[in-house]
Amino acid sequence: MDAGGGPAAANGGGGIEGPADPCSSGSGAGAGGCRLSVHQIAGGGKAADIILWRRGRVTFGVIFGATVAWWLFEKSGLSFLTICCDVLLILIVVQFIRVKIAGLLNKQPRPLPELVLSEEMVSNAAASFRVKVNNMLMIAHDITLGKDFRLFFQVVLVLWLLSVIGNFCSSITLAYIGTIAVVTVPALYNKYQLHVDRYAGMVHRNISRHYKIVDENVISRLPRRLIRDKDE
Repeated sequence: MDAGGGPAAANGGGGIEGPADPCSSGSGAGAGGCRLSVHQIAGGGKAADIILWRRGRVTFGVIFGATVAWWLFEKSGLSFLTICCDVLLILIVVQFIRVKIAGLLNKQPRPLPELVLSEEMVSNAAASFRVKVNNMLMIAHDITLGKDFRLFFQVVLVLWLLSVIGNFCSSITLAYIGTIAVVTVPALYNKYQLHVDRYAGMVHRNISRHYKIVDENVISRLPRRLIRDKDE
């Protein structure tokens, strides 16, 4: 298995396709020598194929649609309700005209697909949503009680960065940037995975070293001072 993992990892770093074998013995593998591929981390389905540009036309359509939507909401000056109503109005009028023209030409119009939500689909979506919400609430509970200082620091840093970015761009622009990042960053990482992992490992070691110094000199002493204050 090790013999097959090496070439696969090498091919994953040189193209859009990632390693075919999720367990590879490359430099980026964990302590157990097994690591999920980018495609598996992205879900392993059609969405992962779109994100990793394995369906180039669909991915390009997502980028084009996001760009058009961003231009409509950000540059046109129209409200969200106005744009949605105009789009639905155009679709309804076009469909109505198409059906009438087909009737005049004695042609059978193309049937529209039936959009039906099954009970199983709704139940699965509700159950998945409930699990994710409960996990978020548990994480928020741990952060609030200070059980995980590293996670607390990461959340504070992310919220602060989002607050700073929000001063320079609107929510629509931020959502557009996020959409473009979703369909470009994973594909670029999948292509240059070995190089990114090497430099990311160096950065992570430097950050961990500095964090250890702060933890030993500052954070580890905070509870002792609090206990002394309570005793006094």
